[in-house]
Amino acid sequence: MNKRDVIFSLLDPGSRPACIPAGFFLHFDPTCRSGRAAVEKHLEFFRYTGMDFVKIQYERKFPPIQEIKTPDDWAKMPEYGLDFYAEPLGVVEGLVKAAKKEAMIILTLYSPFMFAAQTTSYDVITRHIMEEPEKVKTGMRTITNSVMRFVKECIKLGLDGFYMSTQGGEASRFSDPDSFETCIRPYDFEVMEEINRTCPFSILHVCDYQLPYSSIERYADYPGQVVNASLELTGGKITPRDAASLFNRPFMGGLDRLGILAKGSTDEVKAAAEAVLKDAPDRFILGADCTVPADTNWDNLKTAIDTAHNWHG
Repeated sequence: MNKRDVIFSLLDPGSRPACIPAGFFLHFDPTCRSGRAAVEKHLEFFRYTGMDFVKIQYERKFPPIQEIKTPDDWAKMPEYGLDFYAEPLGVVEGLVKAAKKEAMIILTLYSPFMFAAQTTSYDVITRHIMEEPEKVKTGMRTITNSVMRFVKECIKLGLDGFYMSTQGGEASRFSDPDSFETCIRPYDFEVMEEINRTCPFSILHVCDYQLPYSSIERYADYPGQVVNASLELTGGKITPRDAASLFNRPFMGGLDRLGILAKGSTDEVKAAAEAVLKDAPDRFILGADCTVPADTNWDNLKTAIDTAHNWHG
């Protein structure tokens, strides 16, 4: 059973995975973020750690636009063509050719809201949504058009799916919950439903990198074959079993990206992974709650992955 088979068996309720899959990811040195260097570094990391899929780091941020200062200014948001995405598309093409036969290939994809924050800032886009949501939706529409163009091209190149990252539903983001429902959720769904319709393996990532969540229940009906999220909520901690039950699909995670995984010894990592695996749901991918720090020891990640692969309960 190769690594593609491992993931397919995880997604099939009628089969039993041969092992517990695992995967972690980090940003590589700036010299290895595009072109052949990026392809080779991703392959080196994938093969060294033994993880069960290739996850491509997305490094092409939307450029800041200083002219967007008021909600009216979102009408100035430009739509980006495939030339804008040339570098990440090149990395996708290279890794699909190099590794698709042995493993699923997925790519980080930020949500339209997150790209809007790159264009201005989190403070600006949040404030504008609260002030004039209908005007901001003009910009969100344009951003979503750009993202959809990119997604469809990645799929044409043979990408298996995406690590679909979303924000906006954090505990202190909006005082009015309608802000999320009006300006974030519809655009998330447009992109994610296209992915879900076409791709065999995508991970929904509820990202707490910017702010924490009081609950992740509002994402329970979001698309994605697997869900990845932090278990640390402002109202208390949940377990991987809780998350798998809430989303009714396999959960990926269990380890804190900033904890023992990043700072501990390999023995400590092994013990931490075992503690997670003892109470993991039946269909589970051992991972972190988000991207681990770039200076994390690869041996720590390999140790956690080996521990999952060799786990017999």
